[in-house]
Amino acid sequence: MKMNWKNLVALFGAVLLTVSVNAQANLLNAGTPDDIGKKTAEQLVADNDKPLPYGYVDDRDILWSKVVWEYIDLNERLNLPYYYPIHENSTDPNRKSLFKTLLNGVQGDQLTEIYDDSYFTTKLTKKEIQAKLFRIDTTDAGKDELNSGNTNIEEYITRTELKPHDIEGYKVKSLWYFDKRQGEMKARILAIAPIAPDVQTKGRQELEDVAEKLPLFWVWYPGAREILHSMKVFNEKNSAYPISFDHMFNARRYSAIIYREENIYGNRDVTQYVKGNALFQVLESDRIRESIRNKELDMWNY
Repeated sequence: MKMNWKNLVALFGAVLLTVSVNAQANLLNAGTPDDIGKKTAEQLVADNDKPLPYGYVDDRDILWSKVVWEYIDLNERLNLPYYYPIHENSTDPNRKSLFKTLLNGVQGDQLTEIYDDSYFTTKLTKKEIQAKLFRIDTTDAGKDELNSGNTNIEEYITRTELKPHDIEGYKVKSLWYFDKRQGEMKARILAIAPIAPDVQTKGRQELEDVAEKLPLFWVWYPGAREILHSMKVFNEKNSAYPISFDHMFNARRYSAIIYREENIYGNRDVTQYVKGNALFQVLESDRIRESIRNKELDMWNY
C-alpha cells in the first residue's frame, strides 16, 4: 500500500514537532528557570539521541581513495558556528564553542584518542595537553622572594591560558573514497585539530606577531562523535531545531581550503611547492578539489 502525500507530510511534521519539543525541553512548562532543559524520564527514554553510526566499508569496496588535509578559517562567516560562543556566561550554558567542547571532553576523560600529529604516531596524555594550554610566569620580584626563602609568592605569579577566542581555525584530515558497492564518492573525517598561537608567545608582542600557528593536538574524530553530537550548534533560521557539531562535520557544512594531499613527495604542503603566491596556492587547492570531484564522473565514463 502506497503512502499518499498527505500522510507523508503529516509524518514529517510529527517528526519535526518531536525534535522541536526536545530541543526546547520543558521550556513552556517550566515553573521556574531551573526547570528549563530538564527532561522527564519518559522524554529521556524516547529521545535515544545518538550519532548515526557509520556503515561498515570493506577494503574491497573501495575502488579509489585519497587522503587530504583541509584548513577551516574561523574568520569566514560560514565557519562562525564553530567559533562562538567565546564567553560561556553570555549565552545558554548548554551552548559551547567547538574548542570548549573538545576541551571538556579531554578534561572529563571522554576523549582519550588525542595525538601530537595527524599520523597518530605519538599519543598525548592529559598532562601534556594541559602544558600546551597554560603558561606560568614568575616575575623577577617573585624570584627574589624565592631566593630569600619565601615560598608564598602567589602575587608574583602570572598565569596565561589559551581561551576559545584564541582559536583561529581547525585542520581536518579526511579520506575521500569511491564506494563501488554504493556507486558514489564519499568522504570520511579522520581527525580534527584546533589551531592557535603557541601559549609561550601569547601576550608577548615581539613574539606573537611572528610566531607560527600550529595545531594544539589532533583528535581522532570517530572517537569524538559522541561528545560532538551531544553539543548543539545554534541554528539561526530556527532555534527550536539545533544542529550538532557531528552533523555539521559529516554534512561538510564548513568552508575550507585544501592545504595538503597525500603525494609521493612525503605529503608536502601546497605552500612547499607553490611558493610566494597566495593566489596560485588557492588555485592549486581548487585544482585538487576539482580532481577529486571529477574522479566520480570519470568512474562512469568508459
